[in-house]
Amino acid sequence: MNEILQQLLNGIIIGSSYALLAVGLTLIFGIMRIVNFAHGEFYMLGGVFCFYLASRLGINYFAALGLALVLAMALGALLERSILRWLKDASIDSTIIVTIGLSVFMQNITLLWMGPVPRNIPTPFSNAPLSAFGLTFTAIQIFVLLVTALVIVGFHVLLKHTFLGKAMRATFTQRDAARLVGIDTDRIGGVTFILGSGMAALAGAMLGSIYLVYPSMGAIAVLKAFIIVIVGGLGNIMGAIAGGLILGVAESFVSGFISSDYSEAIGFFIVIAVLLFKPQGLFGRKGQV
Repeated sequence: MNEILQQLLNGIIIGSSYALLAVGLTLIFGIMRIVNFAHGEFYMLGGVFCFYLASRLGINYFAALGLALVLAMALGALLERSILRWLKDASIDSTIIVTIGLSVFMQNITLLWMGPVPRNIPTPFSNAPLSAFGLTFTAIQIFVLLVTALVIVGFHVLLKHTFLGKAMRATFTQRDAARLVGIDTDRIGGVTFILGSGMAALAGAMLGSIYLVYPSMGAIAVLKAFIIVIVGGLGNIMGAIAGGLILGVAESFVSGFISSDYSEAIGFFIVIAVLLFKPQGLFGRKGQV
């Protein structure tokens, strides 16, 4: 029983970061109608920026985490303003090609910058295992879980109880009607891309603090984000959060009880099962956020 609870805890810790990644992707697609294959590179850059700030520049880990988030959001704002905003009326094929090109460009620039060797982000937390209720964990794992939980709760409050959040939901649900009532949908799209990029970067910095950071880490991350969005239901924020937790727990159980060799594949089996029996996703309802 303790082993089951241990794998459940590990899965929730990983899955919470997956949820951040997927929520950002869901928002960008829902509001901007862009299938963003470069989303994983913001995940990667969050980890890389945090590594360089904390390791190379010697900045305090917590400050490095915040600065990495700001840098990724600034880059997101630049890309949205200079490239992606011009694709708002383009076909989905065009947006896919452009974002794939951005992904390849960002990954290779990072490869030239830091090289292919995986790096550790230095943190002030001890690696010594802690125990409670028969479960084993580390301080950095608990920190990651608390931060991602706070961000998700904060984002929920923003979405449901602020003017910006209501404008985002209106644009997500019915863009033309939002324009008719005076909402600047282009501006909302820009803010959404910045927030989505920041959430992906935070997820990368969080998981990079537990594992390693390297230039190609965004490639598998974006696949997982699409898996989560499909499983949770396209256009459903709570579905993206639940989907992230489901994938994280599934990977943890497969890795713990079967083999880590199969942990990356379990998401594809889940997606196939969901598409066969509930194509709209486990929590999906058309047009809802």
